[in-house]
Amino acid sequence: MALENHSTINEFILLGLSAEPRIQALYFVLFLQIYLLTITGNLMLLLVTRADPHLHTPMYFFLSHLSFQDICFSSVTVPKLLENLLSQKKTISVKGCLVQVFFLFVNGTTEVCLLAVMAYDRFAAICHPLLYGQVMNNQFCKGLAWGSWGLGFLTAFFNILPAMKLDFCGDFTILHYSCDLPSLFPLSCSDLSPSFTVMLCSSLLYGIGTSFLIFYSYARIVFTILGISSSSGRSKAFSTCSSHLTVVLLFYGSVFLRYLMPTSGLPLELIFSVQYSVVTPLVNPLIYSLKNNEVKAAVKQALRTYLQY
Repeated sequence: MALENHSTINEFILLGLSAEPRIQALYFVLFLQIYLLTITGNLMLLLVTRADPHLHTPMYFFLSHLSFQDICFSSVTVPKLLENLLSQKKTISVKGCLVQVFFLFVNGTTEVCLLAVMAYDRFAAICHPLLYGQVMNNQFCKGLAWGSWGLGFLTAFFNILPAMKLDFCGDFTILHYSCDLPSLFPLSCSDLSPSFTVMLCSSLLYGIGTSFLIFYSYARIVFTILGISSSSGRSKAFSTCSSHLTVVLLFYGSVFLRYLMPTSGLPLELIFSVQYSVVTPLVNPLIYSLKNNEVKAAVKQALRTYLQY
């Protein structure tokens, strides 16, 4: 579908995070470092979980998918943000903006699905340890992982098709550093109800559905852990869940706060956006590596092997 046939403008202006040149230079250095650390940390975690035979378990299989997804998520917005911080003309084409919206939906939906799948994996491991190997077999784990990616692309297609039919006219300034669908609605002079309805339904479906699955899994996990007689057993069971629970609270908290707020470009809105799209992909590998002894041991072994060479 040709966008030129229904769009009266060809590009948008992204206001970004600041208009001050000195502040923009500081932001460029900061976000460049964050991006490089995000790629390095997630790539290292991805390689370690694939290379170490001790980590060839369902939990680390899903973690490797989450690491790859975090690399993709960060790469959707940060490179364009870095380009605009150095550019006088902070623009993005309508096509480029819709592409960014598409992949934000892909990565956002895939992440919530993967987090729900990882919660179910911890539920199966702690609440049904004797059946864990049969339930979380190799074929089932691959189905859950690729199903999460499939739902991500399916949701993105359903949301981008009505968005492609929007007419943009008048003001073409986006009060943000990246394109997301709520930021485009104020710029459209056509009927928003189809696009808004699809976005609302998909957001409620995946947001509430995955939240319920995570809450149910951890409620059962807590009751099971409280039933363990030894304190060392309770501590070991909880330690296998603490990293995932931290990531869940960080991601869901910032996303809900961002999308419950009206699109206004206020600093608080931008902070929440930066947190879930830039900061969360950075801290995920740190959380899993610093709070997980198996991952720390695998990273140390990989570094020792590398240094020997």
